[in-house]
Amino acid sequence: MRNLKIADYVHGETGLDGADLPEPAFEPVHQPAVELIADILRTQTEPITLVVTGPMTNIALFLRVHPELENKIKQIVFMGGAAGQGNVHPTTEFNMAVDPEAAKMVVNEGIPLVMAGLNVTLKAQICPDDLEKIRQINNPVAQAITGQMEFYGKWYGQDEFGLAGTPVHDPCTIAYLLKPEIFESHSAFLDVETQGQLTAGETVVDFAGLMNRKPNAKVLMDLNRQRFVGLITDLLHQFD
Repeated sequence: MRNLKIADYVHGETGLDGADLPEPAFEPVHQPAVELIADILRTQTEPITLVVTGPMTNIALFLRVHPELENKIKQIVFMGGAAGQGNVHPTTEFNMAVDPEAAKMVVNEGIPLVMAGLNVTLKAQICPDDLEKIRQINNPVAQAITGQMEFYGKWYGQDEFGLAGTPVHDPCTIAYLLKPEIFESHSAFLDVETQGQLTAGETVVDFAGLMNRKPNAKVLMDLNRQRFVGLITDLLHQFD
């Protein structure tokens, strides 16, 4: 419902700038994302978790086109939003700002949610010493990550967040699923603002229960950074 926004100023023209990647060994899937999601869910015998690390557009469309498959979704773990903190507007995070209407549709669907927003992801920092340890891992995956981090870190080195390292937002979703004990979370009612002139895309998190609505989300607010970095490093070693 809005003009497309991309973050090439952060991630480069390819979205993965900085990595020396080989040519793909397979062709793109010639199927719309909504139908691919539907085909995969139909084959599942148990409800599964959807992990969303971008705008909610495809998930919102899927839920409208295939409502009969909603019971196949156990939960949605997404990277996006924040409680009172933004990175494209004062209180609005990029993924939510790109498609607020889709985000609102998804969070109001009644599916259990886990939000890995800026409150936690900005704390998930790879510091220079951590990156040097990753650089020493002698496999192509670790080297690709090192290159991406060096490119991506240039942008964070110029921002106003005052961070000691470079935050890696998207991996918080999978890290939570693998090691939920390293995260601190709070349950709350979550909704998305779509109309505000200054706040379209803001995730409104009602920690105090002022809206008298039942909590629909687990909101990640903090993490053990050392254990988070250790998890990433251990996983990269597995590609040796």
